[in-house]
Amino acid sequence: MPFNRPITDTTPRTRPASALASLVQAEKWMHIVFVLPATAFAGWLAGAWLDKHLHQEWIAVTGILLGGVAGLVYVVRLGMVSAGKTAEGTGNNGNGKGNGPEEGGSGDEP
Repeated sequence: MPFNRPITDTTPRTRPASALASLVQAEKWMHIVFVLPATAFAGWLAGAWLDKHLHQEWIAVTGILLGGVAGLVYVVRLGMVSAGKTAEGTGNNGNGKGNGPEEGGSGDEP
């Protein structure tokens, strides 16, 4: 099966208008850098607390894994929003994209 290159976007990227805009962009990246370890650490703390009170030995490891997954989900959603997409789709409610019946129709007609 041949590899087909995706159609490239020919519109040039806009540059930040000021140093403040660059700082805001850097803050978004720093947010990602801190969120992943912080969620894993919070999961470990919660798991260690449960280990202590429930007299188990495996909950802390599960807490680390669940915290890491939660952080990864958050970072992916943050990346989708920063790329101009929403979690629901294209950001324009799908109008005109074939995502459901037209207005006024029941959706049963072909």
